[in-house]
Amino acid sequence: MPDIAKLLWPKTVAVVGASSDTKGLRGRILEVMLSHPYAGTIYPVSRSATEVQGRKAYCSVAELPEPADLAVLIIPAEFVVEELERCGRAGVKAAVILSSGFAEEPGEAGTRMQEALRATAARYDMAVCGPNSEGFANIAAALCPTFSPAMDVSAGPLLPKRPLGGQVSVISQSGGLGFAFFDRARGRNLAFRHIVTTGNEAVLETSDFLDAMLDEGKTDVYLLLLEDVKTPAKFRRAADKALKAGKPLIVAKIGQTEPGRRAVASHTAALAGSHAAYRAIFQHHGVIEGRDFDEMIDLAVGFLACGKKLPAGKRMGVCTSSGGAGVWMADACVRAGLEVPMLDDATRKAIDVHLPSYGTSQNPVDSTAQGVHKLGYAEFARLVGQSPLVDGVIVVVTARRSAFLENDLPKLQALGRDSKKPVFMWTYTLPSDRSVEILNEAGYPLFTGALGCARTMRAMADYRALRERLLRPAEMHSIPAPDRAAARAMLAAAAPVLCEWHARPVLAAYGIGGNTAGQLVHSAAEAEAAARAMARPAALKVQSADIPHKTEAGAVALNISGDGARAAYERVLAAAKRHAPHARIDGVLVQPMAPPGREVILGVNRDPNWGPLLMVGLGGVLVEALGDVALAPVPLDHAGARALLGRLKGAAVLGAFRGAPPADTDALVELMVRLSQFAADHADEIAEIDLNPVIVHAKGQGVSLVDALIVKQQPRPAQHRAAE
Repeated sequence: MPDIAKLLWPKTVAVVGASSDTKGLRGRILEVMLSHPYAGTIYPVSRSATEVQGRKAYCSVAELPEPADLAVLIIPAEFVVEELERCGRAGVKAAVILSSGFAEEPGEAGTRMQEALRATAARYDMAVCGPNSEGFANIAAALCPTFSPAMDVSAGPLLPKRPLGGQVSVISQSGGLGFAFFDRARGRNLAFRHIVTTGNEAVLETSDFLDAMLDEGKTDVYLLLLEDVKTPAKFRRAADKALKAGKPLIVAKIGQTEPGRRAVASHTAALAGSHAAYRAIFQHHGVIEGRDFDEMIDLAVGFLACGKKLPAGKRMGVCTSSGGAGVWMADACVRAGLEVPMLDDATRKAIDVHLPSYGTSQNPVDSTAQGVHKLGYAEFARLVGQSPLVDGVIVVVTARRSAFLENDLPKLQALGRDSKKPVFMWTYTLPSDRSVEILNEAGYPLFTGALGCARTMRAMADYRALRERLLRPAEMHSIPAPDRAAARAMLAAAAPVLCEWHARPVLAAYGIGGNTAGQLVHSAAEAEAAARAMARPAALKVQSADIPHKTEAGAVALNISGDGARAAYERVLAAAKRHAPHARIDGVLVQPMAPPGREVILGVNRDPNWGPLLMVGLGGVLVEALGDVALAPVPLDHAGARALLGRLKGAAVLGAFRGAPPADTDALVELMVRLSQFAADHADEIAEIDLNPVIVHAKGQGVSLVDALIVKQQPRPAQHRAAE
């Protein structure tokens, strides 16, 4: 692995292609670099000038008085590979390539140049950022090799006068957006450490920079903007490292929409689109997904201000001097998935003595303007925070005038120091600059959006809960060891698509689908005999790898008695032949009808980037209409499977519901764990799995697997393997 420290913390920098024309990018980069108090040495390199912007210029990196740690390349794309070779021979160990015209361009020429660039970097073990990058900024070192106007001295200082505790770093595949985070956060008094724009990521990826910064240990919160993830395993390792270290990753994944979905054999793949896969990975590794600049900066502000003082739950206390604003904030909390409970009697009694008759202590606590002027914001927040029924406090203020907050500063500082719960401030008027400074000085994040404030508190609560779950010792569950060898042999011998009759024996090797498999019949008489042998109504289902969706084909008959089995057999077989005249039919499966219960779908989809993902959804055959699904990478333990169920919007229907007893979620979790283990063990063989529907019976009565489908991973064409 090349030394990224040579790139981010160089002592000598060569700017290759430097110019005195500050209206062009080649001149702008050097101008920006020279305008900041970087303590290292900067050498302009130019073939056509002996002096650039008042500094002696050199015709080549080989002619420098000393070897450069970092080369900044801003030259035409066709010369970059040759120049990188020259840098390698001169002992340069890092390069930032701002030039565009590589793999982002249509055609093969740019791609070939990018491959050559990658090979050159590997030959010299160089840390290379880009190409097609907007450079980076090491704020701590005042080194800004970029042409971004956000780094102009005229745009403002690199560091705020009164930073809001801790440091944030940005890693972005988009150059302009990377520096926009810094620019848009200036008014929030965030202290930035690194801003790195990675461009095409020919050599170093976002994950490489993240890993290096985590090792450095000085960044507290990360803002990442991703277009894609080049090496998923690297990203997952870095995300795990960040979660264990308690360093939140706040990520925006752009390019989420899909113009269409490919035709697939299973519901699972149709529901597990590319962004759904990214979201599954993010949620599994504690990555916090941001939707826009404002939300991501809100999240960074909240985490930086509160540090490790994260809410232990989702119950919020709201105190306000404006009744309407308090209600607005309470509504925002509920929309964000937080709770605003009635306060306990003891806390209300302590608050009531300070309220006029028209105030209220129920929650939101409306202290009224009179109460706040008498006691101050800090004291009401302290009283609310003492309630055992709240996990965090949101104080609704008006921060237009700073005088009142100035007077309240000592109490605000004491509250920030002594409170064991996070305290947020939301202003319903626009804040003055001094008000922001006062609150930041006291250690409070100030929000101008009610929903952004509430979402940040929710994200912090979720982050704490996930870390605590993942870092606690795993629960021990005794599960019979699966027969991996038997499953592998059956898969190897099977056709590309395994309908239920062929899928069940494979799954049974992992203890999946223990209820009656039924009998495969090939005539109406056999169907009648099989149905009569069952003590309850039967289901008849055509078995064919060419008809994966039997219900849509009309190839299923339910609640059939022995007397009706002959007609049902003929009916489903005729429907199947109408639907797919050339389908190869193995027979008709006759099964006893499963008892009623809640219907869910379980499935596995092999994402091309992230590998197998387990999916759970509500609704069984209606899952695509309801769209309530959650995904996670495999394998899952019992705690992870239970958490995945909890992410379903309709998870409450698995509990006691409308007079029905709670569903057997323990049995469902067990099934999820076994299926995830099967998918992990056979990741290279399996493309898709559908268990749909799975019927979850009342607590203690288990689950029934009603249908199953396995689609094997097909070998790639020979030309694709050769290209790799």
